[in-house]
Amino acid sequence: MMAPCVVSLLAQLLLLLHHFLPLALSLLHPPVHANVHVPTLVPHAPTPLGRSRFSAQAHLDFTTRCNASCFHRGERQLSDGLAFETLYADGFRTLTTVDVEGDDEEEEEGGEAGRSGHPSPRRPKVRRTKRQIYGADGRFNIKGDNFLLDYPFSTAVRISTGCTGVLVSQRHVLTAAHCVHDGKDYVHGARKLRVGFLIPPSINGTHSDSVSDRKPLVRWVRVKRTRVPKGWIQGPQEASMDFDYALLELRWPHRRPFMRLSVAPSSDDLAGNRIHFSGFDSDRPGELVYRFCPVEEESRNLIYQHCDARPGASGSGVYGRVWDDDLERWERKVIGIFSGHQWLEIDGENRDYNVAVRITPLKFAQICYWVHGNRPDCRQH
Repeated sequence: MMAPCVVSLLAQLLLLLHHFLPLALSLLHPPVHANVHVPTLVPHAPTPLGRSRFSAQAHLDFTTRCNASCFHRGERQLSDGLAFETLYADGFRTLTTVDVEGDDEEEEEGGEAGRSGHPSPRRPKVRRTKRQIYGADGRFNIKGDNFLLDYPFSTAVRISTGCTGVLVSQRHVLTAAHCVHDGKDYVHGARKLRVGFLIPPSINGTHSDSVSDRKPLVRWVRVKRTRVPKGWIQGPQEASMDFDYALLELRWPHRRPFMRLSVAPSSDDLAGNRIHFSGFDSDRPGELVYRFCPVEEESRNLIYQHCDARPGASGSGVYGRVWDDDLERWERKVIGIFSGHQWLEIDGENRDYNVAVRITPLKFAQICYWVHGNRPDCRQH
């Protein structure tokens, strides 16, 4: 076990990396890629569904299996799942069906969104034991005011059902669908769903000499409404992870910075080919845990990686440094939502990965509509 002073030094180095890496990246040439076409979501009038029973139990350890068929599934095949349920604070639900306009330019097979094809051949994994920590544990606990309240760590929030979420507007939190709904019904804890904001001990009047030994407190805010894609609710088990995301709207706005969304680019267009996310892993209660790792594989709908994670990290906003043409610089943007673990079977080989749901053009249009409500604002930034 590393000494506390070593852990503190590593945390400081991470913070320096977050601050100075953009400057180093700005010296690099921006990636050359075609503009992403984002279709328009046209919602129909909501249909009342009655009140939820909240009969499901929350399971933070979400695992699926996938074969070549689901790995190569295109986004068009999933467009029917863009209809969505809205759950209100009183338990009442509505279903909103949608049409998709401007989808003619969607990527064809082998296009940019799925140009990775399928995973490159690797040695078959004989062990079938599910792993969430790969080799040495590469996670870092984030402590202290300068870290917990500093962007991007400050965008991570707790979900009262035991998961993590990421702030994507002044009133909205993106998380994993399985944190609030098991595919059949809303989980019991979604009846009075809340979002927790970390408050460092020093802000609560704790004496400075004992701050480092105390866990941060949590300020809870009630959720006004929850939106879950229909693809998660009705999809077959192998497709469920493709729709494992939900949006929570808070009762009142927060004052913290949030992270902007982006259509997930090819991993080749991510700075360093790396993704990052911070979450509340269950084996480190009360701590915010940060990690980063390279993208191992990517399909049209999922990001495969070996970032160390434990249950509780589900719903974390997976972000990367994406080139922003308007700002002419590299920006951290949410490109996915950490979902869980998947066994991927390709050509007779079984490979295990930790998996994030990829924000595709259709999903970007849907989430943007949930956030802004008016379609003209829902464009790729």
